[in-house]
Amino acid sequence: MKIDSLLKAGALAAAVTASAGAIAQAVQVDPNLPTYERVSGVSGNLTSIGSDTLNNLMSLWVEEFNTFYPNVNIQVQGAGTSTAPPALVEGRSDFGPMSRTMRDSESAAFEERFGYPPTMVPVAIDVLAVFVNRDNPIEGMTIPQVDAVFSSTRRCGHPNDITRWGQLGMTGAWANRDITLYSRNAVSGTYGYFRQHALCDGDFKNAINEQPGSASVVQGVTESLNGIGYSGIGFETAGVRAIPLRRDAEGNGFFEPNAENASSGDYPLARFLYLYVNKHPERPMAPRVREFLRLVLNKQGQQVTVRDGFIPLPEAVAARERAKLGIN
Repeated sequence: MKIDSLLKAGALAAAVTASAGAIAQAVQVDPNLPTYERVSGVSGNLTSIGSDTLNNLMSLWVEEFNTFYPNVNIQVQGAGTSTAPPALVEGRSDFGPMSRTMRDSESAAFEERFGYPPTMVPVAIDVLAVFVNRDNPIEGMTIPQVDAVFSSTRRCGHPNDITRWGQLGMTGAWANRDITLYSRNAVSGTYGYFRQHALCDGDFKNAINEQPGSASVVQGVTESLNGIGYSGIGFETAGVRAIPLRRDAEGNGFFEPNAENASSGDYPLARFLYLYVNKHPERPMAPRVREFLRLVLNKQGQQVTVRDGFIPLPEAVAARERAKLGIN
């Protein structure tokens, strides 16, 4: 599911009124979201294997879930989005957090194993940010410029390779400084999303510093004055600055990576985050799986989403997902 369809429908615009929590302004959850209430008969173990971007959010959801069901044991592993599909196929996990949609090959492997497709549940909205060191004064970048900085192929259309900050209009001491690149590794859904949407499906440069997690990318940029990297906005720290972007060279000004600009469609790198589950089309889900998803798609779960620096779902979207799962 593309976030653009939701943005065009205006549902997200009705749900958010300010920046993501990591930008130090409060996002309010949709007041129409229902309040979660405890039910009986929930027990057992749950396992989540998947996205690093969602790892902390999953852990916070687990904490919230355990306030209702302290006897449910939940294990969370967040090595990267690409670890989620095989874990679901092999029956090693109940939840597959992913920061992108499944590839056709991943979905086909699941369907071959079970005879029906995996169920995709949007659970939060993320703004993917391009970070520079906090002392870097660059005003902003276009997507073709981002592509020319990170990729060897420049499929987004920029005419020249960009290796120095001066090529982005910076002067003085910055003009001849080489750019140092930080990236997620290939197992990451963030890596795949950035490659598709910021590099126009091009190839990363060989000189890039691949990192095992988003926090490591941010730490690398924090420690490098010349550094630039990308991750979800929820990983922003005081040591970096999320730079404004725009889609192309046309038009004036750049757009901050915040909820308002995500809702309008002006900021070019906004995406859904997902939980994938194995839901048989003719059988009910296990109560512990059902109630975890219900919590996430209710008010308390989306309040946790805001607390972790992401953008909450509007009730229109959450209600649609609850109906799809049969948990209204």
